[in-house]
Amino acid sequence: MQLKIMGLILAGGKGTRLFPLTKERAKPAVPFGGKYRIVDFVLSNFINSGIFSIYVLIQFRSQSLLQHLRDGWQFGGLLQEQFIIPVPAQMRSPGETWYSGTADAVAQNCNLIEQSRPDLVVLFGADHIYRMDIRQMIEFHSRMNAGVTVAVIPVDKKYAKEFGVIEVDEDGRIIGFVEKREDAPTMPGDPTKVLASMGNYIFSTDLLLRMVYDDVKNPNSSHDFGKDILPNLVGKVEMFAYDFQTNRIAGDPPDRVPYWRDVGTLDAYYEASMDVRAIDPPLNLYNRQWPLRTSGYSDPPAKFAFDEDDRRGQAIDSMLSGGCIVSGGVVKRSVLGRWVRVHSGALVEDSVIFDNVDIGRRARIRRAIIEKNARIPADAVIGYDLDEDRKKYHVTESGIVVIDGTRSPVPLGHITV
Repeated sequence: MQLKIMGLILAGGKGTRLFPLTKERAKPAVPFGGKYRIVDFVLSNFINSGIFSIYVLIQFRSQSLLQHLRDGWQFGGLLQEQFIIPVPAQMRSPGETWYSGTADAVAQNCNLIEQSRPDLVVLFGADHIYRMDIRQMIEFHSRMNAGVTVAVIPVDKKYAKEFGVIEVDEDGRIIGFVEKREDAPTMPGDPTKVLASMGNYIFSTDLLLRMVYDDVKNPNSSHDFGKDILPNLVGKVEMFAYDFQTNRIAGDPPDRVPYWRDVGTLDAYYEASMDVRAIDPPLNLYNRQWPLRTSGYSDPPAKFAFDEDDRRGQAIDSMLSGGCIVSGGVVKRSVLGRWVRVHSGALVEDSVIFDNVDIGRRARIRRAIIEKNARIPADAVIGYDLDEDRKKYHVTESGIVVIDGTRSPVPLGHITV
């Protein structure tokens, strides 16, 4: 059965809890895994799943995201039905407002759906780290003859207050929505776990349009799918939960447990970054059958210089991106972005370093996130005395030191006058 699919990606979130990483960019544009951005995960999932007609709805601090989409996610234009188009908030609501919720974001862009009339709309968020074959979820949606399908993942009951929880019957039919409550209902057959919504949905088109238009008229709604629209549809529409743990990716071992992380906080972001650089990573970025796509940089390979007892460039249990030079320094259990320079005698441990950072001679850094273009002076000590670090930097409750950088210069063209 052939289905006409439209992909809508919600990429307009502020990412307040990721500040200061979101001071200059939207959450989906935050770097991750060295050379990537968070938005690359959902876009790669769409493309690898054969979904090529995609609109990316953007809103807050979108310039960095727009530049990344331009550099890494533009098709050649040979086929009209293959496109990735960023859609800024255009204030198409009657009150000419910004998006006030996920449903309002769709409502203000219903023209995109109406002019294409897809069979299904695949509506995903852009701020999670995971891989997913969306075709399998679409097959489930069609097999169940569903109007709405919500992707869910089992999590320990103790985390129920952190997620929107889905209540289902024995057949996977959704019978309730519970928003961030400790006493959320557990999943059938396992009283230790709840089904957390991943914020990824598949809608039959006519139903979606009817839902969002009705919601616009409701003055008491917060215009959010998980809080307002979907709970009101329980018992009225066939809604099913798709268990993400049943999803399998080509090239992965069949017994590998699917990986999904909500990197909504600095600590969660840091832990996910440490996951990908692990010796046996739960999320394998080296699977050629399910590539994680991004901008195609023309960077030279990473380089390690000097081989003296007290001056040896080396990296251990780490990931380094193109253009990095480890010049007599040591990098351990860390993730380095593009064009990072680690000078002689420097030690970087358990850290996430963004692009163009320069780490001076004999500097010692541990459990830190360092923003783009930062310059760490020689002999600096970061992450060893958190009381001192708090005087100069942002430090999370778990002791991750976050260091600001500077804006990247943008080259301009010249004319002769």
